[in-house]
Amino acid sequence: MINLHKILCLVFLSALLAACGEDDNKADTQAEVAASGSNIQVGVRPYYLINEMPEGALKTKLQNCSEGPFKKSEFSIGHRGAAMQFPEHSKESYLAAARMGAGIIECDVTFTKDKELVCRHSQCDLHTTTDILAHPELAAKCSQPFTPYDAESNTPASAQCCTSDITLAEFKTLKAKMDGFNPKASTVAEYMQGTPDWRTDAYASNGTLMTHAESIALFKSLNVKMTPELKSASVTMPFNGMSQAQYAQKMLDEYKNAAVPASQVFAQSFDKNDIDYWITNEPEFGAQAVYLDDADTEADLPDANTLNSYAAQGIKYVAPPMWALVALNGQQEYVPSAYAENVKAAGLNIITWTLERSGPLKTGGGWYYQSISEGTQQDGDMYRLLDVLAQDVGIKGIFSDWPATVTYYANCMGL
Repeated sequence: MINLHKILCLVFLSALLAACGEDDNKADTQAEVAASGSNIQVGVRPYYLINEMPEGALKTKLQNCSEGPFKKSEFSIGHRGAAMQFPEHSKESYLAAARMGAGIIECDVTFTKDKELVCRHSQCDLHTTTDILAHPELAAKCSQPFTPYDAESNTPASAQCCTSDITLAEFKTLKAKMDGFNPKASTVAEYMQGTPDWRTDAYASNGTLMTHAESIALFKSLNVKMTPELKSASVTMPFNGMSQAQYAQKMLDEYKNAAVPASQVFAQSFDKNDIDYWITNEPEFGAQAVYLDDADTEADLPDANTLNSYAAQGIKYVAPPMWALVALNGQQEYVPSAYAENVKAAGLNIITWTLERSGPLKTGGGWYYQSISEGTQQDGDMYRLLDVLAQDVGIKGIFSDWPATVTYYANCMGL
């Protein structure tokens, strides 16, 4: 005789177990689909940008690629993930970048009070990129406490909270938010509301912070390459016994511990000493270490002799900002800059940064477009710039805050 009570219990138990595992299964499915590269989604933004372009051969070619199919591309590098609309260096930002076809994703690496490596753009940005100020017990540990706006002296509201102020366990209790603050805030709640109006808080309600090791595991599951940037310490080094060299080594050790081949990793730094250390002590990783250049003006850029010396010292990749690689000709067209020609003559590979970080381009594009601002008037000019960087300058990849923009172009051009 069939025991109906037992059958109902078994059915209920099966449903309960399935429900309990639903979130995990969903995460696994997300990773599997992104890893396969077979269902890349570029969304509507590339189509908007193409529509804003002036008529011409480039616009026509891009329009002809409108129906895809699209696949991931290593030319498309997720800058802090997909930071234009997702909290930077959050798990959600990384998943979005992978879904948009970024073949390489970045974790900026810094360290906590107990010397554990975590993903943050700066050691001291927790007050603008996380909810730390909403946690009084952690806010009390910040290097500089919150100070409200002083209307009498017109002194902006301020705070400074560093990863080195708190332990890893404390760090993991925080939530990521969109980077920004309100300089005229009189309260912590007001201070935390500073997202630029061309970004959004629509995807920022539950940003998951990540350790460096967690980012490695996630990127492995997404089947993307990795580009960690060793951030300059805001504290005096050595820190609690950890020297700069040990810090640089610790970052690479986490890839080796995770059995990630050096060929999958593009280690970056603005500090040439870090690059030299990797070339000397970790030559497999050093072979594709990326020397970042943060020049603010043309006068700050290295000359031809310096670039040649980089190559002689074993540096193979340099990464200047976009503006350094382009100039305007007499017809207000974008062309490679003299610096770009010098880099190529030195035999160095070029990666550049950062597309989709300037907001609307109708006012010239700001810092990232400073060398071509007079010829930059509309959002569609973003693809004009990308085309010159790819076809004439010959960059190997570009960081973007919205990887879909680059993924669309890379697929259309076979990159």
